[in-house]
Amino acid sequence: MNTARVQYDYSYSYTETEYVESPVTQAPVIEGPFYYDKENLVKEMSIRRINKTMGSLLAIVVITAFVSYYFAMTNEVTLNKLSRQITVLNEENSELQNRLDRLKSFNNVDDKMMENNLLQKAAKVIEVPAVAPAAAIDKKHDTTAAFSWAIGY
Repeated sequence: MNTARVQYDYSYSYTETEYVESPVTQAPVIEGPFYYDKENLVKEMSIRRINKTMGSLLAIVVITAFVSYYFAMTNEVTLNKLSRQITVLNEENSELQNRLDRLKSFNNVDDKMMENNLLQKAAKVIEVPAVAPAAAIDKKHDTTAAFSWAIGY
């Protein structure tokens, strides 16, 4: 859009009944966009400044989102490793707890036996003289066994 001012010269020509005005145009000396309206210039500059500000704020927010996403992913990886370690430790702990329970049960039984004096140690040892063996008994094997009759079956 050419906004340069163009100067018009008017020439008059005579026709049979009247004079006719016909404009003669002269080409502009300088061509190009010239801003004569200062309100539009200030408005466009303020719009450009707002756009640049909003664009830079958006870039900062996007970069911040990427950085926070990176830290969130590294924390999640760390939490997954810790979760696996906790699972392994819980399994080992359950095995050790079973062994401990078994040992405690042996100790509990031993403590109860001592409380109730069910197993006592001998207070003193008594010596007894040896006894001569009694007369030897002849063991004869019966070749015929007694047969008992069962009725009914």
